[in-house]
Amino acid sequence: MDPRFLPHNSHLDNPAGFAEQDPQLRLLQRQVYQYRSALLDELAAASPGIYTLGGGRQIGKSTLLKQWMNELLARGVAPGSISFFTGELIDDHHSLLGLMQAQLGDSHPDSVNFLIIDEVTYIRQWDKAVKYAADAGLLEHTVMVLTGSDLGLIRDARMRFPGRRGSAEVVDFHMYPLSFRECLNLKNPDINVDDIVFQPGEVEAGTIDAIYGEFDRYLLHGGYLTAINDLAENGLISKTTLNTYSDWIRGDVLKRGKQENYLREIMAAIIKRYTSQVTWNALARDLSIDHPKTVSDYIDVLVNMDAVFVQSALLEDKLVGAPKKARKLMFCDPFIFHAVHAWVKPVADPYNAQVLPLIQDPEWTSRLVEAAVITHHRRFFPTYYIKARGEVDVACIKKGQCCPVEVKWTNQLRPKDIKQISQYPQGEIWTKTRSWGEISEVKTYPLPLKLLQTGENDESRDRPRVY
Repeated sequence: MDPRFLPHNSHLDNPAGFAEQDPQLRLLQRQVYQYRSALLDELAAASPGIYTLGGGRQIGKSTLLKQWMNELLARGVAPGSISFFTGELIDDHHSLLGLMQAQLGDSHPDSVNFLIIDEVTYIRQWDKAVKYAADAGLLEHTVMVLTGSDLGLIRDARMRFPGRRGSAEVVDFHMYPLSFRECLNLKNPDINVDDIVFQPGEVEAGTIDAIYGEFDRYLLHGGYLTAINDLAENGLISKTTLNTYSDWIRGDVLKRGKQENYLREIMAAIIKRYTSQVTWNALARDLSIDHPKTVSDYIDVLVNMDAVFVQSALLEDKLVGAPKKARKLMFCDPFIFHAVHAWVKPVADPYNAQVLPLIQDPEWTSRLVEAAVITHHRRFFPTYYIKARGEVDVACIKKGQCCPVEVKWTNQLRPKDIKQISQYPQGEIWTKTRSWGEISEVKTYPLPLKLLQTGENDESRDRPRVY
């Protein structure tokens, strides 16, 4: 094997010591909270084919694949049948094909190979090498996993490899930061989440208090394990941790030929108008950027990086987005918000000077909560907002039906707050209160408990499987 890749393939020399020698697994073992994704069970049953794993940087894709390698070794898979290559060190499709041929050419025809190409989108014309290898029969006995921080990876794989993906029912996966449910399971394994979700009337007050406490912390660290462990170990999220994630966004945007000053302006504008309706024209008027198309281009890059979500208004008669109406912009995780905020408005101690005061501000907390509910829904369903005489925060489409949700993270509800949601018989209000009830014939629920239920047992099969 090319020596450049040996640090990620230490199992070839010492399979038993892989967990102690691998850089990602060593770091994982030092953490207070160590997460095992359910995706590992999917990969354990994978048959030969081409699989994709998309998702933003720094969410643990590489670590997950190293965990998979370790589990393959524990199952008795021959070390030489497992390979991990990082795309950042591979120039183009010619180099990639050469590596694949060298690795797979001498493999035994009766054995299955496991080939991981991490961050494959860094490789120029990577798809040509994969297509050639598939057509030449090199991948006939290979489980190939391609990862990328650009979500175009999944779209490109679907378009460019028809009939070459293998026989598995699901071959595309989208990895997100941990959901609130996953965070609760990780940090409070004694709480039976299934009982809470399906038997809410029997939840003890102490359990509800614990869930609300974890939700408050979720608004700080989001679903990013580095931030979760930072807060657990040090009682705060360090400036270094915040910088790591803002540097990722800035670096990847600049690699796409964009300008840092424009990016900073757009990020500041997203924060200023967080979860509010806005058009590209209105954004452009507030910035030094001359043209709305430029704003749109930058937002598209951030969306493909899984950093920003654009929520469109719903055309209720067609159950699709309204292209001419204003949109709402938000970051895909509470922690990304804090990291970007610390970059846009740098201070010496961002956690104590920015993050905590913002969480203690009722208006800002309401915005972060609304964004959390929206971005949880969008993992599983097409998700919009409704703008009519009034507004509804979330309108997700489940099995051809619109399911409206109004988010009210306040201590009191006024009649005008529920004017629009009351127009929908299936509408729900998710509230800050810790009790179930009904207002003007609209059902109300404790928001954190309902968030635990979002997407569970109701997964859309026409989208990439989410984790």
